[in-house]
Amino acid sequence: MDRWSLIAAARRLEAANFMPSKSGNLSIRDSDGFVITPAALPYAETTEADLVRVAADGTETGHHRPSSEWQLHAAIYAARPDAQAVVHTHSPRATALSCARRGIPPFHYMVLMAGGDVRCAAHATFGTAALADNAVAALRDRRAALLANHGVVTVGATLAAAVALAFEVENLAGQYLDLLAAGLDPVLLTDAELAEARAQFAGYGRG
Repeated sequence: MDRWSLIAAARRLEAANFMPSKSGNLSIRDSDGFVITPAALPYAETTEADLVRVAADGTETGHHRPSSEWQLHAAIYAARPDAQAVVHTHSPRATALSCARRGIPPFHYMVLMAGGDVRCAAHATFGTAALADNAVAALRDRRAALLANHGVVTVGATLAAAVALAFEVENLAGQYLDLLAAGLDPVLLTDAELAEARAQFAGYGRG
């Protein structure tokens, strides 16, 4: 497990304005638990020693408190054996769309990076078990979800994959919002068209 990669990813997302005011958090699976970014500490000041390990039973190990969204990460790891990393951001355009409590429909084949349309989870207060449960439900058969009036969560088989998906969800959200702002109704891809694109993805190593 490379703890430095977690810090580097957090700084990259912050530089892209995905983590305004120290919002958002990242984690990577670690044996029977996970390692997560700490609460409140600016990413520019975060070191490997500042990261917090949370065991499956919620026991914390570290010099700081874990992110307030540690329950979100814990619930996802418990429900998704395929998830090796979780990224939660407040990227601007995806967060704006989440405030309308709208997901991202399959208007572009790149939604397949998330496994299909990106759902918007039911609203719950940040930092709660209810938010974690709602996110897990929205992530069923998906690798990304919006969190109503809140932000975005992505999962990946690697940290790099989860980060890349966070960028793609923001890109798709921006395109979708641009279409809506122009008064246009996006033409959604059919199940057959998505199936063809999924087959192409497999050939490109993106499936």
